[in-house]
Amino acid sequence: MCTMNVADAMTAREDLVTVELPGTRDDVLEYLQERAFSSVPVVKETDDGEEFRGLVTRTALIDNPDEDQLALLVEEVPAIRGGTSIESLAELMLSEGARRVPVVDGRLEGIVTITDVVRAIAAGDAAGDAAVGDLAKEAVNCVYEGIPLPVAERELSHAAVPYAVVLGDEGDHVGMLTEVDVIDVARVVEGEEDTGGSIASDDDDWKWESVRTVGNSYMPTRNVELPSGPVSEFMTGDLVAVSGRRSAREVARTMIEHDIEQVPLVSGDDLAGVVRDMDLLEALV
Repeated sequence: MCTMNVADAMTAREDLVTVELPGTRDDVLEYLQERAFSSVPVVKETDDGEEFRGLVTRTALIDNPDEDQLALLVEEVPAIRGGTSIESLAELMLSEGARRVPVVDGRLEGIVTITDVVRAIAAGDAAGDAAVGDLAKEAVNCVYEGIPLPVAERELSHAAVPYAVVLGDEGDHVGMLTEVDVIDVARVVEGEEDTGGSIASDDDDWKWESVRTVGNSYMPTRNVELPSGPVSEFMTGDLVAVSGRRSAREVARTMIEHDIEQVPLVSGDDLAGVVRDMDLLEALV
């Protein structure tokens, strides 16, 4: 097996989609929705050239629905050099919980993602012989298919995981709901100006709202609204599952083929755990 470096796997700067300061949340939301990115690099042009300022992630947008200014959504993240090995990159991603790592050597040279590492495992350029039963997590986050999507989104946020296995009326697993599914149907709306009274009536649909109250006046803010329909309308219904005997390489290939970030682990008809793309990195360290 050849040793692969970060520079061999990364997306180079000239091929990167970036957003520039100053900017707004709308600039990022467009990319996260249309291209299913998990985050977008943020840069700023200065007299000395382009400066890398950090990343805006889909999690940051979900957790800060009333924040419109791009500068306040940017997260500082660990960086790496292009000559670093894939194994060292995997160790960094695991220790920091980082899904995308900027490649910086004085300037932004590219981005390397967890999908790049999974692709390297799938192609045999990185270790992948470990059985996923030894890598998967036994705890499984679940939601019922009938609950409103905004409630399910809050459940994902409180559980601090980007997915939920969706359960049907009989407790069977009928699909998967992910952060990507939520972002895909999120809509940025304007808050409305009002004086006195309540923000929403008891008859209003479930909404993901944030209207700042100042005295008796409601100040208009930028909001993110989610459809109020049940999870079953927005989930991925064709659930891909694997057994614990599968190797990390086999599951990596499944993730790449189906463009997914986590796969339920099954034993017969029972859920035995979930293997996420981040879990596959443990085969490298």
